[in-house]
Amino acid sequence: MFSKSSPQSLGEGDTPVQADFPSFARFSRDRLSASDVYLSNSVTEKAMIVIDVKELSKRYEQTVAVKNCNLQVASGEILALLGPSGSGKTTLLRLIAGFERPDEGQIIINDRTVVGIARLVWVPAENRGVGMVFQDYALFPHLTVAQNIRFGLRNTSRKERQTRVQQLLQLMELMPCADRYAHELSGGQQQRVALARALAPRPPVVLLDEPFNGLDPELRPQMRREVARILRHLGTAAILVTHDQEEALGIADQVAVIRDGELQQIGTPEDIYYCPATDFVASFIGQADFVPGIVSGQHVRTEIGVFPSPPHIPPGPVKVMIRHEAVTSKPGGIPATVEEREFLGGEILYRLRLPSGATIHLEQRRPVHWAVGYQVPIKVHLPNVVAFPDSSSEKSR
Repeated sequence: MFSKSSPQSLGEGDTPVQADFPSFARFSRDRLSASDVYLSNSVTEKAMIVIDVKELSKRYEQTVAVKNCNLQVASGEILALLGPSGSGKTTLLRLIAGFERPDEGQIIINDRTVVGIARLVWVPAENRGVGMVFQDYALFPHLTVAQNIRFGLRNTSRKERQTRVQQLLQLMELMPCADRYAHELSGGQQQRVALARALAPRPPVVLLDEPFNGLDPELRPQMRREVARILRHLGTAAILVTHDQEEALGIADQVAVIRDGELQQIGTPEDIYYCPATDFVASFIGQADFVPGIVSGQHVRTEIGVFPSPPHIPPGPVKVMIRHEAVTSKPGGIPATVEEREFLGGEILYRLRLPSGATIHLEQRRPVHWAVGYQVPIKVHLPNVVAFPDSSSEKSR
């Protein structure tokens, strides 16, 4: 298991040093090495850490829902919690929001401890300074758009409330809809109202529980971009729960992959995709096949070629990750037999059987038709070799 923690995280009473965080947000979308990510995050920790979760655990009788979770989110940063159904991602979000009590651990929000099991600290959800956007948006049907946004404002003057509502209506491009009711809005407009209501009291943190699920597929990419733009513009730290990989990789600064309640890896979308820490992350994120290989010296030998051995991999049998885009057809290459052809519109996905019986996939973007049974000469290009020890080979010996 991989989890992100640091001895430099902020604790209660610490004062964060101000820094130009947006520059880090831009850097985090570029390709970084694992060490670069850790260094960048360490700098951010000193600057504007807003969410700091330490050794958080939650059990339901004999079921472990969240196990020893550590994560941090900085101001203006979006972290996507990504995992299969039942992995614990929504439970973790509810623990941070204050809808559930953890069994162990600590949660610090905006430099204030809101959960500290060891010290019996518990701050109710309504006092944590956290905005929440639910999957169904939970708009009040008897209130207009402006009234829904105003609902989240407390302890402010009438003039301040009116000013804030007008600011958010303008920011969300909802001015023409201010006097409409929820049933008179499109799905995208309802989502923006829900986000505006969550942002109205200027919370340092916004939590989003699969907010794009109810939208039409063609609308989701646009809404993802709009929500990300607004959150970064306001400098709000956000955690997004999703099972949609495209969603997580497309808008997040960090992606946290969770399985059976444990964080498997935290990193930039590029690092999660190109440098997965476990074979689960490799197979869960994107499309990947695995071919057997043997690590000997500084090389790993497979039936599709000899490649540099990844660091820290001991000699012996391994399984090498092959992304679909790494496979191309090339005269004189390794012969592979077409087993299945799937037309996907802009590309054709072929499943190919290697001489050993192992299968890999090739994405063909040219209008070439290979029938089932046809032999395709292929070449695999691996600029960054990812391999994992193959325990099944050891057991079969």
